[in-house]
Amino acid sequence: MNNCKDSFPIQRPFGTYHDPSPLWQHKLSRTNRDKLQQFVSITGASEKSALQALKASDWQIEAAFDVFYSQPQPKSNGDMRRLEELFNRYKDPYSDMILAEGVSVLCSDLQVEPQDIVTEKLAFMRSELKDEQKFYEIYNFAFGWAKEKGQKSFALDTAIGMWQLLFAEREWPLVNHWCDFLQDRHNKTISKDTWAQLLEFARTVNPLLSNYDAEGAWPYLIDEFVEYLYDKSVVDK
Repeated sequence: MNNCKDSFPIQRPFGTYHDPSPLWQHKLSRTNRDKLQQFVSITGASEKSALQALKASDWQIEAAFDVFYSQPQPKSNGDMRRLEELFNRYKDPYSDMILAEGVSVLCSDLQVEPQDIVTEKLAFMRSELKDEQKFYEIYNFAFGWAKEKGQKSFALDTAIGMWQLLFAEREWPLVNHWCDFLQDRHNKTISKDTWAQLLEFARTVNPLLSNYDAEGAWPYLIDEFVEYLYDKSVVDK
């Protein structure tokens, strides 16, 4: 399997850096060395740029991402060409996006689990996801963050990935059934209304559906999901 250098020929400039002692690598603790290598593997930055970002953020890796990406990133024509080549390597052959399969290949090249890349950016939210109000805010933010710019909805596989990620932190027992239902019966993009109403359903209707109101103002898709659960004998009608 290719190593990270082979997988990511793009080097992201990050300002100037005054070279520390030649022995700087040996002066880092093992934990900080691991953070440095993790930062490099995810961003494609040089070790010097990674060290600068991590030091600026007091070795908090999530904050270091923000520091790194908030800086101007000048790109030469060669950089843009390599960036285009990298994108083309992983993008879906039938659309101008990197979808689930492309992400899987990318993660394989990086030798990381697919969820790890997303989790690194969202890790600072994990403790807050246990709080209902914070979860609500993060959940609603995730729709605008994950959808393609200029689109009012996002791809089904993207939505499923986000639901599985978010509800892994705040368990909803029906999430896998919901995802299976969408793949079996829906197979279309997910609108903002569906995204928002699903959370309301998960928050207010218990997993046995004993308090589900068939005459309520639920979207058609959620009513169909309830019928799907009955048809599959997941819950008793």
